[in-house]
Amino acid sequence: MLGIESWKPILAALLLPPVPFLLLTLVGARLLLPRRGLGWLLIVTSVVLLWLSACTGAARGIAQLMLQPPAALGIDRVHELRAEVAAKKPVAIVILGAGAEPFAPEYGVSSLQDASLERLRYGLWLGRETGAPIAYSGGIGWAQQDAAPEARIAAKIAAEDFNRPIRWVEEDSRDTRENASRTLALLRPAGVDHIVLVTHGYHMPRAVRAFTEAAGPDIRIEAAPMGLARKLDLPAFDWMPSARGFVQMRQVLHELAGKVAGA
Repeated sequence: MLGIESWKPILAALLLPPVPFLLLTLVGARLLLPRRGLGWLLIVTSVVLLWLSACTGAARGIAQLMLQPPAALGIDRVHELRAEVAAKKPVAIVILGAGAEPFAPEYGVSSLQDASLERLRYGLWLGRETGAPIAYSGGIGWAQQDAAPEARIAAKIAAEDFNRPIRWVEEDSRDTRENASRTLALLRPAGVDHIVLVTHGYHMPRAVRAFTEAAGPDIRIEAAPMGLARKLDLPAFDWMPSARGFVQMRQVLHELAGKVAGA
């Protein structure tokens, strides 16, 4: 595709808040003199959208309405998975990466970004509770350069910090579709026919779709979403702009754009 894929992070940054709303404000300001009413309408609309784009309540509402993330695995289901593994059924846990830090000066080596560490921790916990072997999928993203593959970093952290091994290390993928195709290429020779997929709830619908399409009818994909807890703030704070709300909204809109584009 003539290197167009490398522009994906830049295009995503331009399409997500606050860029579109800032442009809308500028258009409204330009129209104040020739078309005062329309100009003010655009400015007020952009301000309202900017406000909502940084609210956790708006992000949660769009996620529930447009993405419909699945519920977390219950403890009873975790126990059932443990029984399946004990019965020698070919189950594997697959953790999807969310980005790495090429160099973390406090450690003196590469590390994982916060979202990746959260997924890794939950996937390792799930592996400990069920006894299922673990795969980690993540290479060098489109926006990264001169970095170690994320899965290699995760495997090192899992072994050294959590004392838990990762059996399959998929370190060549650059996006969710490649996560699916390249991970399945590792798991199929091992006879795995049931994958428990670990990623954040907002990312899970797109991840399940990618893995289901790549797996076909022979491999079952089961969602194990995480990061679904809500903060115990007053409800009014859900509609107050915050850094957390801004990040959540960008995540939700990024997934929605990927869903619409079929990515």
